[in-house]
Amino acid sequence: MDEAERLRWINLKHWPRREAFELFRGFGFPYFNLTADVDVGPLREAVRARGATFTVALVYVLARAANEVPEFRQRMRGEGVIEHAAVHPSITVLGDDGTFRFVTLRYEEAFGPFAADAKLCIERARRAESLWSEPDRDDLLFMTAIPWVSFTGMIHPVPLDPPDSVPRIAWGKFRDVGGRLAMPLNVQAHHALIDGVHLGRYFEEVEQLLAASAKTLGTVA
Repeated sequence: MDEAERLRWINLKHWPRREAFELFRGFGFPYFNLTADVDVGPLREAVRARGATFTVALVYVLARAANEVPEFRQRMRGEGVIEHAAVHPSITVLGDDGTFRFVTLRYEEAFGPFAADAKLCIERARRAESLWSEPDRDDLLFMTAIPWVSFTGMIHPVPLDPPDSVPRIAWGKFRDVGGRLAMPLNVQAHHALIDGVHLGRYFEEVEQLLAASAKTLGTVA
């Protein structure tokens, strides 16, 4: 499948959010973010039952939810906007030398194939000599973890010239809150493409997938 089949150009002339797009893309810092707790207890139980890793399972859930919200698949290209058919998680992993690496994981609708490929990619990244994986792609979701802190908010570094429209997603240390395993989840997005309602839909998708983790992950060989 070539690039033309993997994305479509949005007709800005007839795009309902054209005015918002024109407004926010002119801002010096056009990004906004939201942090909220999500319950990862069901996911941890499902992971234990399947012998998978929690991080890979969580990345899958976060990527699957993003692919369900069209605005999370939209990117600014020059003066235009494109929408990818699918977007893929690009995560950070700790290398063997104690510094981090970027690694892109190919999104798959089924967890089994995604997890198998992710395991191989992560193992290669730990031994890689370079920080970068595929820096020039925009069909990505930039993800990172700060597992040492149960934070209440954060701001991600972003290039401003030209502005980067790839969503940033981060999660932190989980904790027990009234019997729930609460984990802070943060999303930063370009306001020219994503509004609060879209972030709300994303969090709803994440919460639904987490609550039904056994069904979400299916059977992992």
